[in-house]
Order: sequence, then structure tokens, then C-alpha cells
Amino acid sequence: MNKKEIFFCILVAIFLAVAVSPFASQWPDGLEKVAENKGFLDNAMSTPLLPSPAPDYIWPGIKTEKIATSVAGIIGTLGVFIVAYGVAFALKSKA
Repeated sequence: MNKKEIFFCILVAIFLAVAVSPFASQWPDGLEKVAENKGFLDNAMSTPLLPSPAPDYIWPGIKTEKIATSVAGIIGTLGVFIVAYGVAFALKSKA
């Protein structure tokens, strides 16, 4: 892929993160639902090993939940791209 294609793919991914993330389900995910049904949800660690910068996709300082979710989607998309690009760069330079 050339740089223009990569840039276009990033723009599409960010657009989808902004446009689709506010419509994410508010229901618990599968693991959380099973833990609740089996009765061990309360046994989870009370303090996480690493604190989340945006727990439950609520971004500090943004009062509107849908906008905060969109911002979290943008930051997550860019974060995944940066990590993937770094890994690809490291593997390419070793080859």
C-alpha cells in the first residue's frame, strides 16, 4: 500500500469510529453477562492493574456521552494504527 491508500484507510476508520461508536450497545458484553449470570461478577478485582484513561468510554471534560464515545473511538483507532505501524516497521527493518 502506498501512503495515500494508508491515509485514506485511516480516514475511513476514523469516520466509522465517529459515526458508528455512539450507537454501540449499552448492554453488557458477553463475558460480563456470563459473570453476572453465574454469580461471580462481584469477585472481580476492585482495583485494575492499569487505570483506564477513559473508563466506560467517558472522556474527562466531555459532558455529552455520544461525543465522548466518538473521541474515545478516534483515539482508539489512532492508537491501534500507531502500534500496528510500529510493529510493521520493526518487522520490516529486521527483514
